Amino acid sequence: MAKHGKKYLAALEGTSDVPRSAGDAVALVKNLATAKFDETVELHVSTGADPRHAEQQIREVAPLPHGTGNETRVMVFAEGDTARAAEAAGADFVADDEIIAKIEDGWTDFDVSIATPDQMGKIGRLGRYLGRKGLMPNPRTGTVVQPGDVASAIEEMKKGRTEIRMDRDAIIHARVGKVSFSEEQLLENLESVVGTIVRAKPSGLKGQLVKSATLTSTMGPPIKLEIDENDGGTES
Repeated sequence: MAKHGKKYLAALEGTSDVPRSAGDAVALVKNLATAKFDETVELHVSTGADPRHAEQQIREVAPLPHGTGNETRVMVFAEGDTARAAEAAGADFVADDEIIAKIEDGWTDFDVSIATPDQMGKIGRLGRYLGRKGLMPNPRTGTVVQPGDVASAIEEMKKGRTEIRMDRDAIIHARVGKVSFSEEQLLENLESVVGTIVRAKPSGLKGQLVKSATLTSTMGPPIKLEIDENDGGTES
């Protein structure tokens, strides 16, 4: 079992097992963040879904009104006029043969990739390199787009969004922002993420989707969060 330092244990004393409203949880997470760097604020949700069944898998993308606090580097797989439009729209990389060879050698210095449908067959072999890192373009995450939508997709990625994906233990992990964000910014980001999760409840799932939820910073203790599925998300 991991040992925690004095700062963590001292912060832990300021928490309780009682689920808190979103506003209280955000304020407490900011208060208990003591690291010397700008910690990431994360949401962890234990669900009643069974990830062994494909129809109960959850994989969504939530927009973050105030971004992630990190610069998002965008890779685009496109050709011709669409590739030139992607460059003009601010794409950090537009794939060519040289970049594809670099990816096959293990290079993945980007945060999200976008592709036009005609490129998916050509880059299928990159799935073994990009898939395990969540970087493979996928229609479900809005990263396979029509040529005319590439510029707006790049703009959306640059603004900030967070991928919501369930792990093998039926737990969802998602970034909400940075400790340096204001309480209002974190609260609006959190409400967007929670609302997306609640709306993604599998139709075949009986009972509640959310079993428990915690909000935490990178080095801070977990704060139990109250989520009301019937009300569409968090209680402020």
